[in-house]
Amino acid sequence: MTVTKGESAPEGADDKGDMTGGVDDNYVPSERRLERERHKRARARRATAVAALSTLVTAVVLYFVVVNAPGWPRTKETFFSAQYAREALPKVLEGLWLNVRLLVICGAAVLVLGMLIAIARTLRGPVFFPLRVLAAAYTDFFRGLPLIINLMIVVLGVPALRLQGVTVDPVPLGGTALTLTYSAYVAEVFRAGIESVHPSQLAAARSLGLTNRQALRHVVLPQAVRRQVPPLLNDLVSLQKDTGLVSIGGAVDAVRAADIIVGRSLNYTPYVVAGLVFVALTIPMTRFTDWVTARMDRRRAQGGSL
Repeated sequence: MTVTKGESAPEGADDKGDMTGGVDDNYVPSERRLERERHKRARARRATAVAALSTLVTAVVLYFVVVNAPGWPRTKETFFSAQYAREALPKVLEGLWLNVRLLVICGAAVLVLGMLIAIARTLRGPVFFPLRVLAAAYTDFFRGLPLIINLMIVVLGVPALRLQGVTVDPVPLGGTALTLTYSAYVAEVFRAGIESVHPSQLAAARSLGLTNRQALRHVVLPQAVRRQVPPLLNDLVSLQKDTGLVSIGGAVDAVRAADIIVGRSLNYTPYVVAGLVFVALTIPMTRFTDWVTARMDRRRAQGGSL
């Protein structure tokens, strides 16, 4: 932009006379803006102080309510014994390694199987009707069947059949039961994501010469998966906790390791230790899920792609 003789340079133009639209290095915020920022900082500090004070008061009240309960001494000895906590922690952590391995293997299997079931449920055309019915029956059955009953049927029922070449190890059998149940939930999450993609996306892909399979792989599924990341992570958090249920078949995981000590000592502190270990394992994934959800919400609010 050029400035003719006698005209003043417009605000925002640099010394060379061009309008960059950038921020002037010599910009000084107005007093009103400074006052507004000071007010926002003061409100933030006041809110933090109120939250900290209310949390402290609540914690103190709960503490005195608990410690002044008539049965607190016996409860403390039975559930919060430092001696049994020190004894249980190494064995619980050793058993936790089994839970972590089950989470990794079953989580991968659940994602793959759930995706295949979701694709089967969204296939169009009369020729795929039997496949859609089978996929719908699978999801309805395993979503309605309680997980613990599924575990008992698989872990205890399969060995009773005495099938040749079929393992009787409770670890792979328990992992199979977890995969069957969680695949049904994850399949519905994937299906919701696939059906949330507008049909015009598929029509545009087909108009470019892509086959139905190519359009599904390169256009529909990437959008569907991105949109369903938060609920998928929530399902993995639930799977992480439910890996402890394989202990009903005798697998020595964190829960079973605690159960062995409880059976010997008749003290329930090892259960508390195992619960806290699972909480510590779950919190990072939960916070990561919240971060991903907030990030996607911000991008959606700004009109960006997911």
